[in-house]
Amino acid sequence: MERRKGFTLIELMVVILIVSILAGVAIPLMQGRIDSAKWSEANAAAGTVRTAVRAYHAEKGATASATLASKAMDDSTTQGLLGFSSTDLTGTYFVPGDYVITSVSGTGVAVITVTASQSNAPGVSDGDSYQLEADGDWVKQ
Repeated sequence: MERRKGFTLIELMVVILIVSILAGVAIPLMQGRIDSAKWSEANAAAGTVRTAVRAYHAEKGATASATLASKAMDDSTTQGLLGFSSTDLTGTYFVPGDYVITSVSGTGVAVITVTASQSNAPGVSDGDSYQLEADGDWVKQ
C-alpha cells in the first residue's frame, strides 16, 4: 500500500493557530516600537533647533535670544534668524509647524515642544506632545 506524504488538516490548523497567537502578541509590541521611532525624528529635529538657539544666543546675546520664546518654527522670520531653510525641519512625520520654542533661558538653553498633528504625522497619535526640557530630558506632555 502506498502512503501519501503531507500534512493533515488538523496539523495545518494547529500551525495557523500558533502563528496567529504569535502575531496577536507581536503586533502591539511592534506598534509601540514604531511610534517610538517616529518620535525619535521629532527629538532629533528638536535638538537641532535647540542647538541653533544656543548659537544664536552666543552671537546675539540674551536679549535677542529671549525674543525667540513662544515662536513656532513654521515662521519664516524665526527660521531665518536661526539659519534654517523652509524644508530643514520637514521630515517624514513632522513639519516645522509642529515645533515651538517654548522658552529660552538666560544662558541660551531652549525648551522645545513638539506636537503631532494627524495630517502631518500619519500613524502618530493626534495631539500627542513631547517636550525637550532644559536638562535634555524628552518628556511626554
